[in-house]
Amino acid sequence: MNKEMYDKGLSIRRKVLGDTYVDAQLKNADDFNRPLQELVTEYCWGHVWGREGLPLKQRSMLNLAMISILNRPHELKAHIKGALTNGVTKDEIMEVFLQVAIYAGVPCAVDSFRIAREVFAAEGK
Repeated sequence: MNKEMYDKGLSIRRKVLGDTYVDAQLKNADDFNRPLQELVTEYCWGHVWGREGLPLKQRSMLNLAMISILNRPHELKAHIKGALTNGVTKDEIMEVFLQVAIYAGVPCAVDSFRIAREVFAAEGK
């Protein structure tokens, strides 16, 4: 593991998803899934999210579309919160999911809108 890139990734992961979420993921790591947590932190958050080519806001909007299409509700919920943290507005989230409806299917968008409304209610937005 590249400690410098892991630390960079951990910092970005905490910034986007929040300490509570990241701490829970790391706390629940065991011998079986710890390598996955390390991989995600170093490569996903360090190498990719840490690149300068796109701002965090745009990366969040891309993630919302992709995770929605992949039907990963747990990850979508976390990344909706992260998108709000990164400055994505409710209206922009709506536009992302409308785009998903046209290009990936209405069922993806229906679930994504429902999950977003749950997150907005919980976040008081």
